[in-house]
Amino acid sequence: MFLFEVAALGAAATWAIGGLISAKPAAHLGAIGFNCVRMWFVVLFLGAYVFATGTWNTVDSSHASLIFLSGFIGIFMGDTLLFLTLNRMGPRRTAILFSMNAPMSALLGWLFLSEELSLQAVIGIACVLVGVILAIAFGKRKDQLHKWEAIRGPVVIGVLFGTLAALSQSVGSIIIRPVMESGADPVAISLMRCTIAAFGLLALFYLPGRPFRLANPINKEIVALASLSGMLGMGIGMTLILYALSGGEVGIVSTLSATTPAMMLPVLWWQTKEFPAIGAWIGALLVIVGCALIFMS
Repeated sequence: MFLFEVAALGAAATWAIGGLISAKPAAHLGAIGFNCVRMWFVVLFLGAYVFATGTWNTVDSSHASLIFLSGFIGIFMGDTLLFLTLNRMGPRRTAILFSMNAPMSALLGWLFLSEELSLQAVIGIACVLVGVILAIAFGKRKDQLHKWEAIRGPVVIGVLFGTLAALSQSVGSIIIRPVMESGADPVAISLMRCTIAAFGLLALFYLPGRPFRLANPINKEIVALASLSGMLGMGIGMTLILYALSGGEVGIVSTLSATTPAMMLPVLWWQTKEFPAIGAWIGALLVIVGCALIFMS
């Protein structure tokens, strides 16, 4: 009883922990370098599962262009922008900014898929936006000195990167929806999308002039953290959410899985020994309420 709901909460928890684990290797390697290393580990992890289960035959070759676009926009662009945000804004602000993918998906579904956007959904979108603003503007006290609460560079650039990361993820989800509705195995599709992103990231390192390089030499600790981040986020987290969606109500599961920003706060408190500001708590709770209104409308 309640196994599906527990799985959704477990997915949110793994994403929260994965975000914190990613902070150090992303800063060490740079956003693009870290995402490349992480993505190849994810490809190996998902590839082992897909080849073991033999779910390739669920994918229709006529959907190749949609899978490519979704992987390029949703994973390659989305994840790269996400880790650029992480390096500038820290894990807490990054999680709260990325939660904007919920209202963005609702708006895109309304614009391009003729999905109904009820008054409840509009109120939910407003709650998410207010929550994000509160968490960014009032989510840090002056006495909080941990490096994860520091902002590197102009705030507007970090917010722009985070917003674009959420938008890319939403666009990728909208593009891939017809593929998933055809009955394709989600893990096989995830593998294909991640493989596209992994080759795209690798190609950046071989551009003329080599404009993209690892910020620092790679070492065993960074490899371990990058692989653990990928396994938690795309491996365990994705498996839990797929299991939750296999038998749970979509609205409830989606809302519970959107609690990542709130779950990150006690973990941050434990890690940094600094109690999060009241604005961070209020903002995170508003985001959860907003997501609940959107998903259950």
